[in-house]
Amino acid sequence: MDFNLTEEQKQLKAQVHEFAQNEVAPLAEELDREGRFPIELFGKLGELGITSIPFEKQHGGMGLGTFDMVLAIEELARADQSLAVTTMVSVASGLILQGFGTPDQLQRYLPDIVSGKRLGALAGTEPQAGSDTQAFTTRAKRGDGDWIIDGAKEFITNAGTDISSFALTLAVTSEPEAPKKEFSLFIVPTDADGFTAGTPYNKLGWKSSDTRPLYFDDCRVGDDALMGKLGAGRYLLHKGYQQARAFLSACSLGLAQACLDHSVKYAQERQAFGGPIGRLQLIQKMVADMAVKVESARLLTYRAAHNADQGNADLKELAMAKYYATEIGTECANLAIQVHGGWGYMDDCPPSRYYRDNRICTIGDGSSQIQTLIIARALGLDVQF
Repeated sequence: MDFNLTEEQKQLKAQVHEFAQNEVAPLAEELDREGRFPIELFGKLGELGITSIPFEKQHGGMGLGTFDMVLAIEELARADQSLAVTTMVSVASGLILQGFGTPDQLQRYLPDIVSGKRLGALAGTEPQAGSDTQAFTTRAKRGDGDWIIDGAKEFITNAGTDISSFALTLAVTSEPEAPKKEFSLFIVPTDADGFTAGTPYNKLGWKSSDTRPLYFDDCRVGDDALMGKLGAGRYLLHKGYQQARAFLSACSLGLAQACLDHSVKYAQERQAFGGPIGRLQLIQKMVADMAVKVESARLLTYRAAHNADQGNADLKELAMAKYYATEIGTECANLAIQVHGGWGYMDDCPPSRYYRDNRICTIGDGSSQIQTLIIARALGLDVQF
């Protein structure tokens, strides 16, 4: 397997890197402090074509793949993980739509997602259930020719901004007395009657990314809102989560690389004990450990993305990439703070923000504990869920 980038991929990575470092990184600390979602900055991603990378050309996309999108997300996260996760969630929702939507759904919703003019959201998690999708209670039932959705979702990204378009919402559609729940996926536009985006959360990190609860109170959508087949919703949403695991791995990979970047620079510049601290062996050890972790995460993430593009998406590989990359993101942020000493503890020091931002990555899209269960089961162990 050859992970040497093609000339086109090198050019793509360089273009996103230049944009991210010149226009995103200088604003990241301010956006984090204000907790403000940067609509204009996200719009520039669309203008550059970043949001169109993995979509088919017939829908206005570049016709590239998961691997190319991973390269872009890595560079965005190297500057600001909040903007990177906003991008990955919207793209992941669009990819579900591209794969399973009707022609009418594609025409109505997909162009604005591909162009970066609007945002898509994935509404799975509920107040009482995350990875345990069987415990979801949000329900959709037939009524007067429509689907009526009642329930609540929690910790949902992208659903409450001025450019939010829809939330792909998983709801129970089997009868209450059914022996086993069946789920369906609905495209719920943010202007639907009975749909309310709640107040944004006060979060530890990802402060400039929109995250809030969603409420469905007799929310009415037509038959044209059903995504795929009735009862197939859990499968469709899980496909989206699998794609998102490659993207979230790239989010942590880019952040870990940023930790290494800042630590090397600081170790070369910071003077103590008669010279730069980078000459001290214990500082060198921390920086070297970061470098090994970053390259290991890169190999796992790139392999998972490459195999997905070859039609060989492997749950074990995706779980390994997601588990390792997100865990070492926090480890590298912790090491970077240590290298930066007292300044590393200050909010205006980037590694401080990296530490806060990455902490959620080991929880979202299936926690590290869920990923270890997936890996163990793939290895043949008798794992009980």
